[in-house]
Parts: sequence; C-alpha cells; structure tokens
Amino acid sequence: MEDYLSEVQERFKKDLFATETTGIEIIDVGDHSAKCVLHLTSKHLNAMGAVMGGVIYTLADFAFAVAANHAVLDTVSVSGDIKFINPTKGKSLYAEARCLKNGRTTSFYDITINDDCDNVISKVSIVGTRVNI
Repeated sequence: MEDYLSEVQERFKKDLFATETTGIEIIDVGDHSAKCVLHLTSKHLNAMGAVMGGVIYTLADFAFAVAANHAVLDTVSVSGDIKFINPTKGKSLYAEARCLKNGRTTSFYDITINDDCDNVISKVSIVGTRVNI
C-alpha cells in the first residue's frame, strides 16, 4: 500500500497550488477515500490572525480530488458546500474525504477537517462529475 501512496503523491504533485503554494500533503489513500494534512504557517492566516476560510476549503477540495481520482483522473467538482464549525486551535489541519455515493457519472463526498487538537473545524460536501466517460 505504501508504494501506491507514493504513486498517488507523485501524481498529485502536479497540483502546484495545493502542494507547493499551500503545502498540503497526502498521508493516506484508500478506495474513494483520502487523508491529507496541512501544517499551518503565517501565510495561511487572514488579517484577523485566524486560518483563512479559503485555505480550509482548498484542503477539503484537494482531499476530495485525491479520493475521487486516486486511480484514474476523471472526476471534477461541480459544487461544494462548507460549514465552518470551530476556529482552528492547533498547528495542523487534517482533511478526511470519504465517498458517500459513487454513481456512473456523479459522486458525493463528505470531507471533515480537524485540527491536531482533535477539534472539528469544518464539514464540507462536494459533488463530483466524471469528465471522461
């Protein structure tokens, strides 16, 4: 499984915004599931000193992309909904994406964002569609 994780990590290095600009790392991948981590720095903060909402959504969207495309790059998001539940207290954020339904053309994913203090930070729902049918 570690070889497969390395393959997926290499494939998604092409997502430069998520991996280089933001610094998100893939730490686990399964059948339509993924776990990613983001170690927070000052570049992730807004003017109020809190983690910017766009950073949290980017983490969720990337976890969705990895979960939905771990085997074949054929799914893009068509809609997403984010609920901010708690402010981040820790130094890292973790996104866990899991597939609720994987249909022929449409998929539904649930992504939970936690910090390293085990606080639920956000819940995200993303609908994906296949582009190479």
